[in-house]
Amino acid sequence: MKLHIQNNFTTELPADPSEINIPRQVERACFSYVTPKQPSNPSLIHASAEVANLLGLSQSDIQSDDFLNVFSGKTVYPNTKPFALPYAGHQFGNWAGQLGDGRAINLTEVTHDNKSYTLQLKGAGPTPYSRTADGFAVLRSSIREHLCAEAMHYLGVPTTRSLSLMLSGDEVLRDILYNGNPAYEKGAVVCRVAPSFIRFGSFELFYSRNDRVNLKLLTDFTIKHHFPTIKSEGITKYLDFFQAITRTTLDMIVHWQRVGFVHGVMNTDNMSIHGITIDYGPYGWLEDYDPNWTPNTTDRQNKRYRFGNQPEIALWNLYKLANALYLLINDAKPLEEILNAYSVDYQKEYLNMMRNKIGFKIIKEEDAILIENLTELLQLVETDMTIFFRNLGNIQKEDTTEAAFDTIKEAFYNEKDITETTLNNWHTWLNHYSDRISEEILTDDERKQQMNTVNPKYVLRNYMAQLSIDEADKGDYSLVNEFFELLKKPYDEQPDSQKWFAKRPDWARDKVGCSMLSCSS
Repeated sequence: MKLHIQNNFTTELPADPSEINIPRQVERACFSYVTPKQPSNPSLIHASAEVANLLGLSQSDIQSDDFLNVFSGKTVYPNTKPFALPYAGHQFGNWAGQLGDGRAINLTEVTHDNKSYTLQLKGAGPTPYSRTADGFAVLRSSIREHLCAEAMHYLGVPTTRSLSLMLSGDEVLRDILYNGNPAYEKGAVVCRVAPSFIRFGSFELFYSRNDRVNLKLLTDFTIKHHFPTIKSEGITKYLDFFQAITRTTLDMIVHWQRVGFVHGVMNTDNMSIHGITIDYGPYGWLEDYDPNWTPNTTDRQNKRYRFGNQPEIALWNLYKLANALYLLINDAKPLEEILNAYSVDYQKEYLNMMRNKIGFKIIKEEDAILIENLTELLQLVETDMTIFFRNLGNIQKEDTTEAAFDTIKEAFYNEKDITETTLNNWHTWLNHYSDRISEEILTDDERKQQMNTVNPKYVLRNYMAQLSIDEADKGDYSLVNEFFELLKKPYDEQPDSQKWFAKRPDWARDKVGCSMLSCSS
């Protein structure tokens, strides 16, 4: 197994002078060297051949002892020195101070086909940033991360990737609901892959300490290696950097809203400067269309990170990043202009995204009202988001209102909940929709084909992830494999997998892992 190593981060940025691996404050350093804890008996559960290919690795490499040992943390790859990053952050809106890679260890940076990647193990042991935690991960959360990262990629959502999922052979003590009932679970390690794991909080840390020297070093490094199209100098360079992050963050959020993904813990330390989804903790998929839903038990009361609030939280987080970069810019006005443009740009992009979801190519002013009326209707009774939008594409221009309603009614969890008033509202909306698609140039088949490219048929529903976890706990990984393959083609019909195009079953409505999850999930 041969990787093309480059150690830009550790070569060009200041290291923590201490290599004592105990929880502590780390000052004036961009990383700490730390060695993964050796697992007792690692075994490979699943690996992504596609991600391996990105790194220049083959199928035979995946099957090798070197792959098993390196990506479980048992051995350190030659000429590399693993490291963990410090960062700070606002958690649930409150300043949390120094955080950092508490259960993540960056193995190295690699290059392949003129692209660079950072390889990071999640669950490979403690670091100086572990605070009161042990640095390990359990099988259930590792399955959720491995499956979801790859599922998001194939949905077209910007994301970190997942190379491999391994059992460590060790047991880990976890209190899944934070209710005083800890239990031992199987330990696991995921290898995450991204251009880098630099976060909004990486800049917040140095800003909070008024450490302009290291803030500038980190920002200059990030622009040089990860934003090479930025050629400007001085203050303009930092403004262009912030503008680029704002743009990619906005794009990512639009994709989340398109597919019904709820991150669940959008703290500033969980926001990537690459505009990619990072840190798959208590995430969830919006099954019934409820903008107020959050999958995170910690957020149950305030619902700060609910589905409908994600665009605003992204903007809030961008404000915090702007505050950090202000130390280099010393001029609030251009930063405010970029931030003020976010809301306008988001509304425009959201409207375009929703037009695509409901099959409109021609742009009309009244579309905004039609879309707003639809999102209000979807909340009147429990309605499956994925099934609704997928089936909406089956409506024909010549359909009667009754026929159109029959086409979408599969998405309702309980038709008995539909009152006469709600039914009339649906008929009114479908009449308007029928008139609107009749104005389109596309044929019914062409419109359906276009809609099917943005409305997935299959997503990693919360109960599906839990089913695969339940089986994996028994040593059966067939569902992990099945879902991994299914979700590589989420927009295809895949008739042999039709059973997964279904509403959440009743047993999953309130089951732990299917409805809400804790941050330990």
